[in-house]
Amino acid sequence: MNFVIQISARDDAKAWALLQRQHYGVALPNRTFILPGEAVRALREAGIRFTEISRDGVLGPSGVISGERI
Repeated sequence: MNFVIQISARDDAKAWALLQRQHYGVALPNRTFILPGEAVRALREAGIRFTEISRDGVLGPSGVISGERI
């Protein structure tokens, strides 16, 4: 399962360091990432704060998650 998350500004550098060493995913603008569940679990275990935007979601061309109400 993939997650779309937005990392808190305060934890951005710490998250980048962890994700670059151990996990793969897609980095989007504004500290937003599409990550597999194991990467999200690692962020939680490291105490990195983030907001979950969607599960198994993909951002559309307008930057809106598929199926999201606007």
